Amino acid sequence: MCRAGLLTVALLAAGGAPAAPPQDSLAQRVLACTACHGKEGRAAPDGYHPRIAGKPALYLFNQLVNFREGRRRYAPMVYLVDHLGDDYLREIAGHFAAIEAPYPAPAAANDEPAALALGEKLALQGDEARKLPACAACHGRALTGTAPAIPGLLGLPRDYLKGQLGAWANGQRRAHAPDCMADIARRLNPEDVSAVAAWLSSRPVPQPAHAAASLPAPPPLECGSVPH
Repeated sequence: MCRAGLLTVALLAAGGAPAAPPQDSLAQRVLACTACHGKEGRAAPDGYHPRIAGKPALYLFNQLVNFREGRRRYAPMVYLVDHLGDDYLREIAGHFAAIEAPYPAPAAANDEPAALALGEKLALQGDEARKLPACAACHGRALTGTAPAIPGLLGLPRDYLKGQLGAWANGQRRAHAPDCMADIARRLNPEDVSAVAAWLSSRPVPQPAHAAASLPAPPPLECGSVPH
C-alpha cells in the first residue's frame, strides 16, 4: 500500500478524516508571494519586502518580467518566476492590483528638519539646477502612482526606498531603455537618497490610495517601461 493509503487508514482508525487537497485557485498559488510580501501582499514587517497590493497591474507585471529576464536580481523572486509565461504573470499582477486594503500608519521620522525639508523639496519640486524632476511629476501629485505602470511611493519602508534607489544607481535594478529611474538615481547624492526616503516613508497614505488616471503634464523624461 502506498504512503498516502497508509495515512488514510491511520487517520480513519484514529477517528479522523484525511485532509482535503488544497483548492487549485490563484489565491492558493500566490501564497508563495504572500509568504514574503505579507498577508494579501500588504508588505512584510522586515522593511525590505514591499507592499504589492493595489499597485498598478502593468507595473507589477513589468517587475515580474524584469526578474524573469535579469533586469532585477533577487534570487527568491527569480526562482519563482523563471519558468512562468507572460499570461500567467499578468494574471498574478492583476490579482494583487485588485486588492484594496488599508495602509498602516507610517513610522515617525527622527531626522533633522533640514533633511526632511530637502526630501520634501525633491519629492514635490525636484531640483531644476541638477536636472532632477520631482517624484510627483511621474508618480502623481498624491504620490500614489499613475496608471497604468507607475507605482506609488507612499507606504513603503525607508530602507526599501533607499535600497531601490541604490540598486538603480549601481545597475542592480534596470528597466527597458530608456531607463529613466537609473538616470535620475545616478544624479542623487547619498544625502538626497536618505532625505527623500525619510520624507516619503514618514508620509501617511491618502485614502483611497488609488493611482492617478493620468499624469498632470507630459513626463519630464522618456521612460521605456511606461507606454505612450
